[in-house]
This record gives sequence, structure tokens and C-alpha cells, in this order.
Amino acid sequence: MFANHARRRLAAGEPSIGTWLSLPSPENAEYVSKLGFDWLTVDTEHNPVDIRTLAQMFAAMAGSGTAPMVRLPWNSGENFKRVLDAGAWGVVVPMVNSKVEAEQAVEAARYAPLGQRSVGGGRHAMSFGTTAAEYYSHANDEILLVLQIEHIDGVENVDEIMSVPGVDAMFIGPNDLAASMGLGLGVPLESDEPRLMEAIQHAREACVRHGVAPGIHCSSAAAVNRRIAEGFQYCAMASELRYMLGGLSEDIATLNWKASEHKTIETAEQGEIVRY
Repeated sequence: MFANHARRRLAAGEPSIGTWLSLPSPENAEYVSKLGFDWLTVDTEHNPVDIRTLAQMFAAMAGSGTAPMVRLPWNSGENFKRVLDAGAWGVVVPMVNSKVEAEQAVEAARYAPLGQRSVGGGRHAMSFGTTAAEYYSHANDEILLVLQIEHIDGVENVDEIMSVPGVDAMFIGPNDLAASMGLGLGVPLESDEPRLMEAIQHAREACVRHGVAPGIHCSSAAAVNRRIAEGFQYCAMASELRYMLGGLSEDIATLNWKASEHKTIETAEQGEIVRY
């Protein structure tokens, strides 16, 4: 059975870096998986990715050495069951604000006796290159469970949340966290707003106290380097969609051509307003 290298690196205190996949495309997942990231997280919370496409994206990543992960639409048992049975090596759980919600996530992600994950399916074993029996024996040791702290309530309860056995990493979502603090929508990921910075530092320190790997979403490679220097381990570098649109936008701006008759698309990608 393949070992989940991302989970092992975090447990050893090392950084583990990946990016977000926003597009529901197996071909896209295959291309990005060849770039050398530790993991890729398919974002099913905010993007139209159905379960069949998700399984195909995981299959396209097989053999690349990149761990296939997914951000759930919500912290509910059926979401865990479907994505893990589809072959995910780990899950990112959005908007965890209490110890009870953390316990629910652990229960859904782990087989008995550690949890109540339902037994069934076959693609999960294939994703790990093993048999069903071997998968059932070792899945609890390989599945990476990441809880998102992205609301001020989660920050205030972060010590209780991180004390729950079975939680591997925390992932701060600065945009939603800022919004929950009344700081507005679309706040940059690396905002220097004092209250937001204090909340992020408080959450990271709680992780250290409880032996959980601290993580955060970043806007660029430079930002990832900065966060690693601050003590973060599980760091996401923007998303493939942001890099695709940003790169095209930059080159289009250098053309000797006017696009005045074309529509302007304005999108908020990870806290930044980009016009195309």
C-alpha cells in the first residue's frame, strides 16, 4: 500500500506544499500533478465538481507521486464517505468552529474503532495501489485529516478543536476569517490588518501546543516561503485557475491590440480582484 508522504512530512514537522484545483477536469489534474507538488486539493466546496469527475481526477493523478486530496462541500458524513471511497488520500473540512464539529469530522474520516466510516467501495484501494483488505487495515494511518479554521468562532475555540485526537492539520482560510471579523470581503490573503494577524498567530500557536500541523492558504510562492518561516507547514499556493488566468491576463496586456469590444470579466480569486 502506498504511504501518504504528505501526512508523514507533516507528522515529522516538515512543510508540505500543494495547490488548489478549481476546474472539474481530469486532464487539468493530470498536468498539474506532474509539477512536483506534495498534494493537490480538488475544491468541491466552491466549484462544480461532481463525484464521478472527482474520481476521474484522482485516477488521472495516479502514478504522479502527488497525493490526491479534496475540500468537502461541508462537514457531513455522506461527503466524507463519497470522496474517500472515490480515492482521496485526505480531506479538508471547511468551517470547523467547535470541538463537537471536529469530533464529527474524525468520526466520519476514520474506520472503527477510531471512527464510524462506512465500509464499502473499491476505488479507494486502487488509489493506494493495494487490496481492499490491506486498505481497511491501514487507511486510518494514511488518510490526512485537515480542519479549516476560517471563522472567528473557530479561532476562539481553536485549543479545544486541536485537542481532538485524529486531527492531523489545521488550515486557516484568511478570506472567510476576515469576513467573520467584520473586516470586509476579498481581504488579501497576506493582509497586515492587526486583528487578522493576531487571530492567525493565535491559531498557529494552538496547533503547536497540541502537536497539530498548522497550515494556511497563500497567494504566491513568496507568500508560502514567508509562512514557512513563520512556522506554518501545510501551505496551499493559490490555485491553478488563478495562475492560468493571471498568466494569460499579463500577456494579453502586452499585446498591440485593443479588446474594447470584448467583455471584461472581473473575478475575486483568493482575495484579489483580477480583471481579464
